[in-house]
Amino acid sequence: MELLPVRPTVKTPASAFTGDVYMTPIYNGAGPSRMVVALVRFTPGARTNWHSHAVGQTLHVTEGVGLVGVRDGAVLRIHAGETVVCPPGEEHWHGAAAGTFMSHLAMLEAKPDGGDPTTWLEPVTDAIYETANR
Repeated sequence: MELLPVRPTVKTPASAFTGDVYMTPIYNGAGPSRMVVALVRFTPGARTNWHSHAVGQTLHVTEGVGLVGVRDGAVLRIHAGETVVCPPGEEHWHGAAAGTFMSHLAMLEAKPDGGDPTTWLEPVTDAIYETANR
């Protein structure tokens, strides 16, 4: 058993997020585990860019109301206590609904070689976000 210290919260890079988003790393697996977990906090209207994950991603909402969108235009409105599973390779985005904060645990696996499993793509446009938020 090991007690891990609280790690510092960082502001996420503007190259992958729109708006103010903060991330607190929780766990980075050490072989054989490849699990990566972070608490991500979105201010109202903030969101990720489009992206995908090599082995998929699970999001567990801890606070507020959020949105998760995929390329075909489908959008889930997510609430505290709900969990969303994004399959491997699916291009998606997620963030807070307008007018509310949203926090979630982001859980994913590193690649077998330890590499970053996330492929970051272009920003989600305001038009796409506004349509999703209706």
